[in-house]
Formats: sequence, C-alpha cells, structure tokens
Amino acid sequence: MKRLQVAIIGQGRSGRDIHGAFLKSEANLYFQVAAVVETDEARRRRAAAEYPGARCYGDYRELFGQTDIDLVVNASYSEMHYAITKDLLEHHFHVLVEKPFARNYYECCDLINTASRNGVRLAVFQQTFFAPYYLAAKELCESGKLGEIRQVSIRFNNFARRWDWQTLQKKLGGSVYNTGPHPLGIALGLLGFDDNVQVVFSKLDRVLTSGDAEDYAKILLTAPGKPVVDVEINSTDAFHEYAIKLQGSLGTYRSTYQKYQMKYILAGENPEQPVIEESLEDENGLPAYCSEKLNLHEEEGTYDGTAFDAGTRGLYEDLYLALTEGKPLTVTCEDVAKIVRVIECVHAQNPLDVKY
Repeated sequence: MKRLQVAIIGQGRSGRDIHGAFLKSEANLYFQVAAVVETDEARRRRAAAEYPGARCYGDYRELFGQTDIDLVVNASYSEMHYAITKDLLEHHFHVLVEKPFARNYYECCDLINTASRNGVRLAVFQQTFFAPYYLAAKELCESGKLGEIRQVSIRFNNFARRWDWQTLQKKLGGSVYNTGPHPLGIALGLLGFDDNVQVVFSKLDRVLTSGDAEDYAKILLTAPGKPVVDVEINSTDAFHEYAIKLQGSLGTYRSTYQKYQMKYILAGENPEQPVIEESLEDENGLPAYCSEKLNLHEEEGTYDGTAFDAGTRGLYEDLYLALTEGKPLTVTCEDVAKIVRVIECVHAQNPLDVKY
C-alpha cells in the first residue's frame, strides 16, 4: 500500500500533538511525514528530531514547487486558515485544514470553489464525525428505537480557565470558533444538515477567560419537522455528566465520550391510558395523581475509542480513499461550511467588545 507524503504546517497542540502523533503512530498505515513547516526555530529543531528524514521549513511557501507532497495539513493559527489554505489550493496542493474551516460562510465557499477550480481535494479536520459516541447517537436517532426524537442536548462543558491565544477575538478564538465546530457539527449532523436550520436563540458571555472572546455559549437550533437541539459550551460547569442526550417518545439516551446509558419502552408493552375528565381518586376515594409502573428496558455500555484516536484514524482513512480512489468524503466541505454559517450567525447575534 502506497504511503502518501504529507507536509504539516504548525507544530502546536494540533499539528504536533494530534496530527503528528497520529502520523507517527502504528495506527497510521497510509501516510508518511515528508515535511514540517514551523515558524518557531526551537519547535522546528524539535520537529527535525521527531520526524526523521522530514524536511523542515520556516515558511509554508517553501513547499511551492515541490512535486512529492501529496497532502498538506494546515494546522496554523485559526485566523490564518483561510489565507494559507487558499494559497495552497492555488498552488495545486491537496489540503486538510484544521477547524475552524474559516471565519465565515463566504470564506468557506471561496475555498470550496478554489479547490474545484484547481482540481484538488479539500477536507476539514472534523474528526468528531468519526468518533464512536457520535456514530452511535446518529445510528440510534435513525433507528427509531427511541421513537420520535423531540430534543437533543449536547454539552461540551468543564470548569476551567484559559488565557492563551485562543481566548482572543483577533486570533479567531473563543469557545464557539475553537470548541464549537465539534458540538455544532454533532448538532447539524443529527439534524441531517438540513438547509433550513435556524439559530432560534443564542447567548455568548465571558466568565473565567482572560481574553476578550467568549467562554460561555448557549445555542438553540431547530428546523421544520426536526427536534430542538440545545448546545452548550460552558467553562463554569463542574458537573458535566454527559456529552449527548437524546429524548424521544419512547425513551432517553445519554452518553459521555466513553460510555452510555439508555432507558426506553417498547411499543405495545404498556397499554394506552384513556383520558379521564373527572378528578382522579385512589382506592380510598382520596385525590390521586397519575401514577403507573411502565415496563422499562435499560441498556448501558462503553465505546471503543474517542474522537482523538478512532476519530482521527477514521478521518485520515476516509481522506486516503478520497485521494487514491476518488471516493467522496464522508465529511464534505459543504456540510462543514454550514457549521461555520451557524457560528457566524451566533456571533452576529452576540457581538462582544474587542479588548485586545
């Protein structure tokens, strides 16, 4: 099996600790790191030692003209994603760009059109779409096991402070641009990426952050005939008990990234209760409240892998097949652009003053 030659732009938490770590691991069967781009000299020296045989550069434009690079991973700073990706596409490189895809929907569409015009592949690193906990929730929604899903709740919460560059608006930071592509991607995925999705409510706030971008977000989405999806990205939640909760007409499911619980009923096992107009009474003639013992079924289990291992492997394998066999990507850029469109709308609804 031919290994494709990869150049990684950036050796920060994403470029080194996610992409680099996977590409150096035994789980990677498809790619070889041929080049690394890093503006910081100390990180560049470290990269030379960590990727034996890879060429190291201080500027991504030094890749131009090199014909042995099959894919460029753009893990630069968030505010640089659009400009660098467009430059790479115009120089006929296939590109995998980190999230956020871009600042706004226009930039996303421009990148999609640029890739098409130059006959190259463009993909976005939204590996959560390959995470076992997301795939299980999606399958459950589609199975009908929980009946008609009326509400989806998604929580990417913790109790923590941040003070790095991803807390700054000028760096395209904040919870919604930084963490948001994952829970909002899950939300849109469970809504079938419906073109009619609306942001019916949103609130952004700054609570524990040292920067001027938000570290609290509450976003409600829905579409005609679809459930309400309640998305929360909250730095003040010390009791984050689940990542996804599904509430349907036949039961409820909740999961963390590693395990799940489910309670549900089966159609026909619990007889219908006719409406009684008179006041209810118990056997002693005393006022009573509606009460019954439902025949409930319970399940629980664990997932094998997370977004950072199984998800990363799945996305890279999917991209390999797209590059070598021409197969369509599971996670399309058009769908990811819809995530950015929601992010853009939420920020338009909640403008925060710029401090830095």
